[in-house]
Amino acid sequence: MTIAPPSSTVLAAPVWRDLERAHGARADALTAAHRARASRGEKHPVEDFLFTYYSYKPAVLRRWHPGEGVELADAAGTPRARWRGYAPGDVPGSLVVDGAGWRGEYDALIVNIGRILRATSGRTAGYGCFGLHEWAMVYRESDHRHEVPLRLGQAATDAVVEAHDLRCTHFDAFRFFTPDAAPRNREIPTRDRQAALEQPGCLHAGMDLYKWAIKLGPIVPGDVLLDAFELARDIRTLDMRASPYDLAPWGYEPVPIESPEGKAEYVRAQRAFAERGQAIRARLLEVIDRG
Repeated sequence: MTIAPPSSTVLAAPVWRDLERAHGARADALTAAHRARASRGEKHPVEDFLFTYYSYKPAVLRRWHPGEGVELADAAGTPRARWRGYAPGDVPGSLVVDGAGWRGEYDALIVNIGRILRATSGRTAGYGCFGLHEWAMVYRESDHRHEVPLRLGQAATDAVVEAHDLRCTHFDAFRFFTPDAAPRNREIPTRDRQAALEQPGCLHAGMDLYKWAIKLGPIVPGDVLLDAFELARDIRTLDMRASPYDLAPWGYEPVPIESPEGKAEYVRAQRAFAERGQAIRARLLEVIDRG
């Protein structure tokens, strides 16, 4: 459930503290399993990705920001006063997100994020990749990124790659392709071509909305950040269910993209994720364009 502050520009302390508590509770629920495993030193081949690849700790998700233009009454005496990106508001004792200062410090980053998001949002979604990027990452290689057995074995996994057209458009997926898989891809994605190739049907482009929300900092309202994280978590689950790995011991049923039925299931989920992603992308662009 998305919780957003009211439309008034000044929030009384009881109001914004309730919003802050609700945000923290939602963040805790989203990260509870990961935190419990981390306390026991346990690894997870699916969920750890959101905290290792993106390298943001659960505490980052707990920190609620109201976004720009919202003053928090009686906040000057709280720990928030020491957070980066805040300044005194017009009302004595209040705090407000210092959007102008934040944008001035991170102008180049914000402009680049906006360029990628805008280009992705305006492009037609593609649904013909079938999650084969994970298969291309193990193609003809015995050393795999995850210490999990392949569901079909190496030879049959390689055969699936060879029977399909690789259409990956996302650089941060493509860069992990094996040397034998990379030349099979339709495109050669690079960091410089990211805005030219990203498309809203791409699972990794959807997961990256979480990264962009974090990088934009306190100018992003807390509910947008948690919506982006929740989408990334759901996408990651499909990403790995459709991968060549056997994740049955962790309770994941495969989406067998080597079959017509599996392809259809994958595309149905991909379309739903693209719709959710476009909505979050639009909200992030609203934040960027506010400045």
